[in-house]
Amino acid sequence: MATSAKFPYQNHVWIVFLVCTFPCSMSLASFPFQNTSLPWQDRVDDLVSRLTMEEVVLQMSRGGAHANGPAPAIPRLGILPHQWNTECLRGDPQAGPATSFPQALGLAATFSTEVVHAVAEATSIEVRAKYNNYTQHQEYGDHTGISCFSPVINIMRHPLWGRNQETYGEDPYLSGRLAQSFVRGLQGDHPRYIRTNAGCKHFDVHGGPENIPSSRFSFDAKVSERDWHMTFLPQFQKCVEAGTYSIMCSYNSIRGVPACANKELLTDILRDTWGFHGYVVSDEGAVENIMVKHHYTKTFEETAAAAVNAGTNLDLTVSKLTNAYDHISKAVAGGLISNQTLTERVKPLFYTRMRLGEFDPPQMNPYSKLSVTDVVQSADHRELAVEVALKTFVLLKNNDSVLPLSGKVTSLAVIGPFADNLPALYGDYSPIPDPKFSSTPLQGLSGLAGKTQHGAGCKGSDPVCEDYDQQEVKMAVEGADLVVVCLGTGAGIESEGRDRADLSLPGKQLQLLKDAVSYASSKPVVLLLFNAGPLDISWAKDNDAVKAIVECFLPAQSTGEALRRMFLNENNANPAGRLPFTWPATMDQVPAMEDYTMDGRTYRYSTWDPLYPFGFGLSYAQFMYDYLHDHVLPTTIHPCDNVTAVVRVTNIGNVTGDEVVQFYLEWGSSSLPVPTRQLINFTRVNLKPNQEKFINVTITAREMAVYTDQWVVPAVGMTVFAGGQQPLQNTAIVSNVAYGTFTITGNTTPLKTCGHVGP
Repeated sequence: MATSAKFPYQNHVWIVFLVCTFPCSMSLASFPFQNTSLPWQDRVDDLVSRLTMEEVVLQMSRGGAHANGPAPAIPRLGILPHQWNTECLRGDPQAGPATSFPQALGLAATFSTEVVHAVAEATSIEVRAKYNNYTQHQEYGDHTGISCFSPVINIMRHPLWGRNQETYGEDPYLSGRLAQSFVRGLQGDHPRYIRTNAGCKHFDVHGGPENIPSSRFSFDAKVSERDWHMTFLPQFQKCVEAGTYSIMCSYNSIRGVPACANKELLTDILRDTWGFHGYVVSDEGAVENIMVKHHYTKTFEETAAAAVNAGTNLDLTVSKLTNAYDHISKAVAGGLISNQTLTERVKPLFYTRMRLGEFDPPQMNPYSKLSVTDVVQSADHRELAVEVALKTFVLLKNNDSVLPLSGKVTSLAVIGPFADNLPALYGDYSPIPDPKFSSTPLQGLSGLAGKTQHGAGCKGSDPVCEDYDQQEVKMAVEGADLVVVCLGTGAGIESEGRDRADLSLPGKQLQLLKDAVSYASSKPVVLLLFNAGPLDISWAKDNDAVKAIVECFLPAQSTGEALRRMFLNENNANPAGRLPFTWPATMDQVPAMEDYTMDGRTYRYSTWDPLYPFGFGLSYAQFMYDYLHDHVLPTTIHPCDNVTAVVRVTNIGNVTGDEVVQFYLEWGSSSLPVPTRQLINFTRVNLKPNQEKFINVTITAREMAVYTDQWVVPAVGMTVFAGGQQPLQNTAIVSNVAYGTFTITGNTTPLKTCGHVGP
C-alpha cells in the first residue's frame, strides 16, 4: 500500500545516547512512544531517545540467526524481544505446520500478479497467526517472527546456479512486477498496520556461483554499469516502489566492494535515488565476511563501520563470538561511526516494529486476531495451493494431443525418482511436508487407471540416481497403456550452496527414460519434470515416443492432485504456464558462471537458438491475435510521450483455457546498445471457445528507455509485439504473434527529463 512506502521520520532528530545508571521510575504507560495518537515520527524519536548505546548495539547486532537472535527485550521500556529471522518465500518454513505453495520459479511461470499476490497473502496470514501463538507462549526463536526475508528477486542469469528455484526467472520486468505483488500481498492493505513486512533480497548483482567454480561468500561480481542498471537493479527498484520495509544485502562484492559495505549501492542508489527509508539486513554472516572472506577490512571495528556507514541497519549472523556489530561501540568511540549515523540506522528497525503493531494495544490491530487453528492449512489455503500448482505447469510438448486423457486408462505406470518421493517435490525454503495434505504424482494419478504400477528405478527414489534398477522399471512399464516418467533434480542437487556442473539429467535418469520408452512398446510416454534450472531433455523433445513433456517445477504439497486435474482437464484445468527463463539446448550455449556480462545471456541478449524460449508454453486450447497492427497510437511521438497498444485475443480452440498475453518491444536501428527485445507487459486471461477479449496497455517512457551512462529514451522506430509467446522463434506454439509500430522523433532524451529515475 502507498503508506507503507513512506517512512515519516525522514527529517532526522539526532539523539545523544543515554548512559543509564539508574532505574527508570516512569511508568510504562506514560512513554510517548506508546501513545497511539502521536505521529509515527514522534513515537520513533521518543523511543530511540531513551536507548543506551549498549541497547542500540544489541538491537542492531541481533538480527539472528540461532544464538545471535532475537533482538533482546528492553524491560525498563516494556519492549519485548523481536525475531527478525523469518522466511516467507511461499509458505512459512521451519516453523511447524504451514501450507506449502509451489516454489517461486513456478510462481513466475504463472505470469500472474494475482496468483503471486494470493500466495503472499495466504503465507502472510499463516505467518502472522503463528507469530500470535508464539508470542503468547513467549517463544522468539528462529522463524517465529513476522519480518520476512522474502521475496528473492535475483535474476536467473545462469541455468546452473543453485538458487534459480527461489527466483522469478531471468527477466527484470517480470521479476519486478511479481515482486511488487508479493510485497503487497505480504504486507496487506490495512491503513495503519502491516500484517508482515517484506524483505527483498539479495541486493545486488547476486546470481551465482554458490560453490562451482568458486564460493559465493567471497565472489566479486564484475558487472558493467549498463548491465547493472538494465538487468540487476530494476526489479529492486520496483520492490521499493511497492513499499517494502526491508532489503537484504548480498554476500558478494560488486566491482571490489562488498555489497553490505557498498555505499553506492545502499545509500546513493537505494536511499538517495529511489527514496528507500526502510532497513537493510545483511545476509547471514555477510557483514563478517567483509573482513573474513573479502579481506576488505582488517578489524571488526572497521567492518562494523564500513557496513553501518554504507547503510546496513541489521546484522544477521550466527555467532555472538564473531559478530561484527558487537564492536559498534568501539567504532563510535574511535570516531569511525557518528552518533547521527547510528541514530539513522536504528530508527527504521523500531518504525517497522511499530507498523507491525508491536507498541499498540492488540485490540487496535486486526491481524492480532488471526488464529493458527483457523488459517494454517485451512481448506481455502489447501485449495489455493492446488489451483496455484495447476497454473505453474508448463506444457512443453503434446504430440497427438495425448493430454488431456480422453477416458480412463486400463493400466498405468508411474515411474522415476519423483513418482512417489514427497520431500523431493518441495524444493528449498519450503514448509515441512505434511503427508495429511500432500500428494505425489503416484498418489494423484493412480485413480486415473484401473491398475497402476510403480517403480522408482533409482534406489531409495534418490534423484542422484547412481544406483539404477533397470529391472524395476521394466516390471512397472511392460503392459501399461500409459507411462508417466517423473524425473528432475530437487533440492539435493540444486539449491542454496549447490550449483550444478552441467545440464545433464542426474545420474542414470536419461537411461531410465530411454528404457521406459523401450519397454512401453509404442504406448504413449509422458515425461514430468521436477526441477528449477533447465535440463538437457533434447532426446525427449525429439523422440516421438515421448508424446508429452510437462515442466512442473517444484509444486510442493498439491503435486498429485494438481496433476490429476490437469491430466483430465477437470473443471478447465488447462495448463497455461510459460517458461520464465530461456532453456539452453546444449552446454555450448551456457557461458562461464563467473562472467557477469549479459552479452549472450537470456532472451534479451542471446543470439543462439534455445531448446525452448522464454515465454514458451502450450495449451489444450488455441488462440489468435489481431487488431494490434492499426492500434498502436499515436504512430509518431516525442520522447516522454505515451503510446497505447490494443490487441484482440480470441480462443479459436474447442476448450476453455487461460492465455498469457505477452507484449514485447523492439528498438529499431540505433547507435545505442539495446536488448534484442524486452517484455513490457503481460496479463493472464481466461477465455471460453470463441470468446474474445481486447487487451489495452500503455507504453511509457520507462519501457522505451535504455541505459548508456544514464537512462535515455532513444529517437528510433519501435515495434510492439503481442502474443502468447515471443516473436520470431524456431520453437513456437501454433498461435500467431501480432505487431504494430511507432516512431520516436527528435533527439535521444534523458529519462529524468520525463520525470522518472529508472525503468
